[in-house]
Amino acid sequence: MPEDVSALHLILTGDPALLAIVRLSLIVSLSAVILAALIGVPFGALVALTRFPGREGVVVVLNALMGLPPVVVGLLVYLSLSRSGPLGSWGILFTPQAMVIAQTILVAPIIAALTRQTIEDLWAEYRDELTAMNVGPIVRVATLIWDARFSLVTTLLAGFGRAAAEVGAVIIVGGNIDGFTRTMTTAIALETSKGDLPLAIGLGMVLIAIVVAINALAWTARRAGERMAG
Repeated sequence: MPEDVSALHLILTGDPALLAIVRLSLIVSLSAVILAALIGVPFGALVALTRFPGREGVVVVLNALMGLPPVVVGLLVYLSLSRSGPLGSWGILFTPQAMVIAQTILVAPIIAALTRQTIEDLWAEYRDELTAMNVGPIVRVATLIWDARFSLVTTLLAGFGRAAAEVGAVIIVGGNIDGFTRTMTTAIALETSKGDLPLAIGLGMVLIAIVVAINALAWTARRAGERMAG
């Protein structure tokens, strides 16, 4: 049976190994995006709406961190969580929790940087109105985040896409342990090297479908925002 047919058979029959890998990948990536959003959205909005010494430097660093090399992040998290590291007492190296931490570090700068740009653009548009209404800083941030909610959904989906496609960091901190820390990307790399192409192709099909769905959701959110703005 050709590899692509075998891969499709694994998907259609709900192969337990494939489903377990997909389930873990989604749990880890979604958890990382939620944590990154809790950090990145408020921080990005704060940078957008405040003026302080060194702000331009913070913006430059934030934009630069969007391109963090995953393997470097994985190495830093590994060193932090290893027995001799400062967080070694947590005992979570080679666990899904360690993978969530690594992905959060990778995704948070993306969400923060995109949020900053979005909120800054809105602030330029609504500055006069909000200033005239004497709106306080907290209400101002909440108002602009709510107004930018559709754009921010697109930002979160972009972060999820980065997390779902990540391989370097999660291999280092997760160990690619079968049935425990094996994600779609790490499994594809491993199974391809072993010559088990049906499983690798099947996981690749699922990953592509997820990426397409993410882009479709981002486009839908953007269109909804444009219609509401119009």
